[in-house]
Amino acid sequence: MLNKQKVKAIKKERRKRRTRSKIYGTKKVPRLSVFKSSKHIYCQLINDEESKTLVSASDKLLEQKDIKALAQKEGISAGIAAAYEVGKLLAKNALDKKIKECVFDKSSFKYHGRVKEVAEGARAGGLKF
Repeated sequence: MLNKQKVKAIKKERRKRRTRSKIYGTKKVPRLSVFKSSKHIYCQLINDEESKTLVSASDKLLEQKDIKALAQKEGISAGIAAAYEVGKLLAKNALDKKIKECVFDKSSFKYHGRVKEVAEGARAGGLKF
């Protein structure tokens, strides 16, 4: 019999595979992949035809003092504020490379909280899904 951790990992992999089966990134319309750990959030625009990352961003690139100040001002958590800023940063870098459109890949995560804020930040930065 499998233990709980293995069952959770298998279920997460199934959700990820189910999401990826419907989403495919090209050079013109790359896949915006989101990964979140307990501390950080990472985003990439990926061309699946060539298996190359076109643009990437993470909250490690942002100033933590600015994020905390923004979060206190807005009355939200620092993680959500950081995710929104990561989305805006990714969109800015994508527009510099003349990428205006993408498909959103939430992987195995639910579309709420930090994942949702990345999408909203990317839309605010000028990317279209």
